[in-house]
Amino acid sequence: MTRTTPPRPLDVEALFPELAGHRGTTTRLHPRPGSPTAVDSSVGGPLLWPVDEAWPVCTEAHKRGRGRRPSDIHRERRVLAEAWAREGTTGPTDEERLLLEELERKHRVVGIGETDPLPMIGVAQLYRRDIPDLLAGPGDCDLLQVFWCPFDAHGRSGYGMSLDLRWRRSWEVGEVLVSPPLPQVVGYAGYVAEPCVLYPEQVVTYPFAGLLPEELRERIYAREDAFEEEEEAEDRDGDGDSSDGDAAGPPMYQYDLSIPPGWRAGGFASWHLTDAHVMKCSACSTPMELLLTIDSSEWDGGSGSWQPLEERGLPPHRFATPTEVTVGRWGELNIFACPADPGHPHGRSIQ
Repeated sequence: MTRTTPPRPLDVEALFPELAGHRGTTTRLHPRPGSPTAVDSSVGGPLLWPVDEAWPVCTEAHKRGRGRRPSDIHRERRVLAEAWAREGTTGPTDEERLLLEELERKHRVVGIGETDPLPMIGVAQLYRRDIPDLLAGPGDCDLLQVFWCPFDAHGRSGYGMSLDLRWRRSWEVGEVLVSPPLPQVVGYAGYVAEPCVLYPEQVVTYPFAGLLPEELRERIYAREDAFEEEEEAEDRDGDGDSSDGDAAGPPMYQYDLSIPPGWRAGGFASWHLTDAHVMKCSACSTPMELLLTIDSSEWDGGSGSWQPLEERGLPPHRFATPTEVTVGRWGELNIFACPADPGHPHGRSIQ
């Protein structure tokens, strides 16, 4: 089944024709639970990794001997999903609650040192053949693979994430590693992705308002203020029609008209948490481009207009968080690449 983004609530270029000059595209990945294989683009699925190549590991000094077992995290999610899927259910049974308490326990790994090689978790792999807006990798590489350490314990703060992005030529891989190493415990369940197949869809996108020319940005803000005032006046006069229960309010540039939520490749980054700025390559100072967005949800209360047509009216808890990945405090990770040299270090921003 495909996933189709609904038409936007209004034609933003009709209101602001200058936006046509800033128009771009992004590919919504639409990850959904499934059984991907190593030859598929996926989130949380098996990777096309050569059997004779060392698996990525984290050797940065940090505690790594206490946490939850990945198998317990996956099982906990299955128990909860089955419990809430039962018709007329009020949630887990008493027996299931006892099991969930056991699955939530943390465990210790005896004898592991703070710099012992810790297997990273394979988060996603993307084939360029499947993703129209995936930026080109070094040379003729056609496959991007994303890894991260399952502990928030890196960098100067001691609370950051550690990423490892690998590009490769898929046709050069011979025998594939079937059972990659896994960390015995993880520090954060949000780093453990559920296997998801992808339903890529290319959609139109526009830059974050804070990066638009000031005059255009201010006119967009003024139009939104006018929308809100008109709606408030209708409510006061009793003319507002709320019979459909839609309390979303008037369309907003940030939430409804410019940048879609969810996992996606290419396009423009959102800067809703920090000041908007142009990311520059640490190696050559070239303005970087968005490579990949890893999001904690596919939509939420403020971005529900992007919910695919095929999933309208379905229970949101089954589709809004399909990967079970959580970035920070329910945010998103934007990963940037240098267009001058894809081999240069990647940039990132958590929003």
